[in-house]
Amino acid sequence: MRLTLLGGLLLAATTLAPVPALAHDASSVVASPRRTFNLNPGWRTATGERAGAEQPGFDDAGWSTVALPNAFNEKEAFARDIKQLSTGIIWYRRRITLPREAGDGKALLEFEGVRQAAEVWVNGRSVALSENGAMAFGADISSALRPGENVIAVRVDNDWKYKERATGSGFQWNNDNFNVNYGGITKNVRLHLTGPVYQTLPLFAGLGTTGQYVWADGFDLSARAATIHAETQARNEDKAARRVSTRVEIRDRDGRRVARFDGAPVVLQPGETRILAASGRVFGLHFWSWGYGYLYTVTTSLVSEGRVLDSVDTVTGFRQTRFGNGMVELNGRIIQMHGYAQRTSNEWPAVGVSIPPWISDFSNALLVESGGNLVRWMHITPSKQDVESADRVGLIQAMPAGDAESDTSGRRWEQRKELMRDAIVYNRNNPSILFYESGNESISEAHMAEMKAIRDRYDPHGGRAIGSREMLDSETAEYGGEMLYINKSADIPMWAMEYSRDEGARLYQDDLTPPFHKDAPDYNRNQDSHAIEDVRRWWDYYRVRPGTGRRVSSGGVNIIFSDSNTHYRGDNNYRRSGEVDAVRLPKQGFYAHKVMWSDWVDSVTPATHIIGHWNYAAGTSKDVTVVSNGESVELFVNGRSLGQGARSAGFLFTWKGVPWSAGTIRALAAHAGGRRSEHRIETAGPPVALRLTPRTSPRGFVMDGADIALVDVEVVDAAGRRVPTAHDLIRFTLDGPAEWRGGIAQGDSSGKTRVESAASGSVVAPAAGHDAVTHYAGSARDEDNYILSQTLPVEAGVNRVLLRAGTQRGAVRLTASAPGLKDARVTIATVMPKASSGGLSPDFPEHHQQGLLSRGPTPEAPTFVESRTTLAPARIVAGANQAEAGRSIDDNELSRWTSDGKPGSAWIEYSFPGPVELSEIELKLVGWRSRAYPLRVTLDGRTIWEGETERSLGYAVLRFPAATGQTLRIVQTGKVEDRDAFGKIVELETARQAGDTGANAVRPGWTLGIVEADFHGPVPPARR
Repeated sequence: MRLTLLGGLLLAATTLAPVPALAHDASSVVASPRRTFNLNPGWRTATGERAGAEQPGFDDAGWSTVALPNAFNEKEAFARDIKQLSTGIIWYRRRITLPREAGDGKALLEFEGVRQAAEVWVNGRSVALSENGAMAFGADISSALRPGENVIAVRVDNDWKYKERATGSGFQWNNDNFNVNYGGITKNVRLHLTGPVYQTLPLFAGLGTTGQYVWADGFDLSARAATIHAETQARNEDKAARRVSTRVEIRDRDGRRVARFDGAPVVLQPGETRILAASGRVFGLHFWSWGYGYLYTVTTSLVSEGRVLDSVDTVTGFRQTRFGNGMVELNGRIIQMHGYAQRTSNEWPAVGVSIPPWISDFSNALLVESGGNLVRWMHITPSKQDVESADRVGLIQAMPAGDAESDTSGRRWEQRKELMRDAIVYNRNNPSILFYESGNESISEAHMAEMKAIRDRYDPHGGRAIGSREMLDSETAEYGGEMLYINKSADIPMWAMEYSRDEGARLYQDDLTPPFHKDAPDYNRNQDSHAIEDVRRWWDYYRVRPGTGRRVSSGGVNIIFSDSNTHYRGDNNYRRSGEVDAVRLPKQGFYAHKVMWSDWVDSVTPATHIIGHWNYAAGTSKDVTVVSNGESVELFVNGRSLGQGARSAGFLFTWKGVPWSAGTIRALAAHAGGRRSEHRIETAGPPVALRLTPRTSPRGFVMDGADIALVDVEVVDAAGRRVPTAHDLIRFTLDGPAEWRGGIAQGDSSGKTRVESAASGSVVAPAAGHDAVTHYAGSARDEDNYILSQTLPVEAGVNRVLLRAGTQRGAVRLTASAPGLKDARVTIATVMPKASSGGLSPDFPEHHQQGLLSRGPTPEAPTFVESRTTLAPARIVAGANQAEAGRSIDDNELSRWTSDGKPGSAWIEYSFPGPVELSEIELKLVGWRSRAYPLRVTLDGRTIWEGETERSLGYAVLRFPAATGQTLRIVQTGKVEDRDAFGKIVELETARQAGDTGANAVRPGWTLGIVEADFHGPVPPARR
């Protein structure tokens, strides 16, 4: 039945005026017949098969009432191993009555995502089937609607082994190692009502439509100008042809209209779908940038005979990008990638992925605060909520489609292509996406070309590079990089995809603080050593940053930002590699990154951080470590200088065996130009009280059934200072219209004692198959981590709990108590959402989230100073395999030159066009991780370096006093042997998945093997 029959029949309905929130919603600034409603509130749900539940007359009175997003097994988040999360059938039902003014037009449902598969019925008629569990889909429900009340029913199946109905194929990314399985309607749902002539939605899945596409070109960065293009897919489902034109209006973040332009009129025939376009030159633009989430509202309207038929708002930003010479350029400035490989689930304890937009902004803004400029979402497309959040906080994104740990073929490859198409169409207006990732492992060149063709068809102008992990010698990929090895390039940018894989729980601070925790195994760390390891690993990429030669590293992303309910190696049943814990309380690594990642390339904004705390037992001596981007750091204890620290890994400064004494420890760093930075820590006194600090959305704690309030609990001394050694068990009492969701901590709510096992860290089961991981023993795998418990210990003096909003009015009161400490109480005022009518809500939480401009616009000055220059040889002579000698300088890290295994021929000689001044050589040597080569380097016969190269995760650096000459010879002077210097640095199936060092193919002994050689000298005076 068409909507034309609804007019005049819904006498009880009222006219609603929704406030649209973000991309492709009905415009909030240009009136038209289009309406967008939030369908998140008021669903009924039940688990298990329910015969006839798709029928409108089914009795669901006994079902639970929930607000979306909702996962039926959310209470298991972080309480269980990912493999033990519950699966099954989940039903949802909802009733709606359309508004009076819904006339001759369309009704379109938009599901942002369901896990895993969902069939949707309206009034008993099946209108949609989505099975990929990763992306948005739509349904045209116009003909299924009827006068009066309508019933939407959804059946969800989150089986790990779910098979596609039409083909019997599973989905590669439905993987119980990487893709945590919270089952249900786990993302937002909207209803769009339009007239018969309308703009389509960007929902290729289900609707086959592409919606709007907005981009900019012709940038004049100094004049802050660009040409803005807007395309929109228009459709005429009226009975008559309509002459329409496209009107484009652009408004800034304050709602001021800054531009308007119109497209040429066209005639849309009945049943015709066509792309309409308009463009115009716009001046005075604020360009979207890192930490500068400046967004515009672009309104596209279909106008006929002076009447607006349909208006859609697209919230987007404008920025210029370039990818080349081994570097990434944003708005005319080079930026080295530094950030995190984050699980797409981005989950929280006891609520999983069911979080409001402000929590997404809170989490992603913390990532930016830590110095992160890039989030590489892992394995599947991120939620639209997170994509839009990254836009607002100024966080660059790498967007995957769907994968696991290998290339694939047949139907599974086709599924990956379809998902990439759908994801690009849905997210191509989000300025924060700079990279499309085609695979979490290298893919074939043919597959890369297929993915690139999808990008070129659906996003040819968006300024985004498409690539995959690895792809080191690809002629098609536009970026690449291995998991954790150091890659350099003078061609496409190369950045590491998952470096620094160690784990450390926030509870365990150092070797000297109860509960004492030494690193055992070496990847299972405490806070101090984890932060130090983070610095050491980043230094590998920073030292070959842009400005250090012709071939450079574009950086890398640390795995992960927040602790995750996915595969792990440490003692717990979740991964603890985060720089913040699962409730986003910072660990020491957070602050270390904040120092190192202070700027776009060169770390020059003065910053210093003392790792750890200063509360110890009398007689304690501690190695004190400071992270600083200064040139030197002096340490003071109670005003007494301990001198300058020993520098290592660029940013680390260490003082051995510092005797502890109560008071103040202060680190004072000296920077170039006479600038200073400092950090100080005071000894806290005995604990005397608790303190509660609430955090809510910008409009408060909203009683919509879905909002969340965060409350921090601290143990403090008489001066109000947090006591870092406090681990008190806190009892919480909650009153008012809110639901307790609690927090997370080491241990079990039953109070059972953890039994440490000598087997911890040993292999339980090796990886089986391409998409699997190795599993290790641990001593805390069956603990519930205090999930949902109303007694919860603080860790290092602090913890955080979650409260979920109810739907009633009234204040929420929380009390915290612990033996021997003064209680704390907090009252959280609540606000009500806009009222719904007919089951249709005009309230959009994301509409209240403003973009953050915390870092300011793109820097006006260059982001690095050239620190050395690269000299290129003109001729190469080798002791063996002369035909392959050129591979040692071909900018291809999958090729190599090797000698023949004989002592007399283990040498190679590089001749330059004329005399050159050299001071450093960087060598990527075969087996770099496990082999140390004894070498002698001569220049015109003079020895300039002799010794044994370091085992590394990429390049060995040979430094020597500047020397001038023309012919440089590298000679191996002794045998080499294999001895891995990095232990269990990865937990995957094969060395190939970590990156092949060549050690398996090239025998040790007297074989000199060079993957790449770079020769550097001082920057010429004219370029300084």
